[in-house]
Amino acid sequence: MSDRSLRGMRLGSQSMESEAGVEPAPRQRVEYRTEDGEQVFVTFASEAEIPSVWVSKSGKEAVIVNGEKPENPNEKHQRTHWDMLMERRTTEELEDILEQRLKFYREQHAL
Repeated sequence: MSDRSLRGMRLGSQSMESEAGVEPAPRQRVEYRTEDGEQVFVTFASEAEIPSVWVSKSGKEAVIVNGEKPENPNEKHQRTHWDMLMERRTTEELEDILEQRLKFYREQHAL
């Protein structure tokens, strides 16, 4: 009996569930504008953090309308190797490691 009910059905490509009683998540539509006046509309979830800059389909940067404008949207703090090292180690740990390595190299050259 169940074989007959599935005959002619493309399994996996169509859902058997209906959309009755389904309510979509609340959304908000945000407007961005490029320097040359191109309008860009983007839909976000209502609880989403809204970015102040959006890249349009044409590849131009668009700034949010009626919102906080960034001082310099292209400016990003670039972390150096030293910054990343200092996130993992303290100055005392680095001094200890340096002393250990110097001691190791001095012993190797003394042979």
